[in-house]
Amino acid sequence: MRIFSGDTWTLEELQEQVADAGRRSVVVPPADSKRTVLETFGEVLDFPEHYGVNLDALNDSLHDFADSISGNSNPPVTLLWQVAAPFRADRSFGIICEILQDAERYAGKDLAVTAVLL
Repeated sequence: MRIFSGDTWTLEELQEQVADAGRRSVVVPPADSKRTVLETFGEVLDFPEHYGVNLDALNDSLHDFADSISGNSNPPVTLLWQVAAPFRADRSFGIICEILQDAERYAGKDLAVTAVLL
């Protein structure tokens, strides 16, 4: 997982870099709390209706998402997660980063994550 400051790269510049690498970018907008971050991932990545909006469900659903990428002919995906400043102080920020890193390892080259700190 790569982490950048929003002051270093704009979202548009990062999207351009992702496209230049032959990847598809998916933007996960900022949210201020653990619950809204989990909900946002679920909405953006179109997790199933039974998505539990908890850390275990995020982990499981990201693995399913990774399987769906590798199981079709679409280009690999880079998630551009915009991280709101207030959320970085939440202890679940580090846990979600670990879950995202695990999903990257699981997916291999098919999934990459870049956190953009706002």
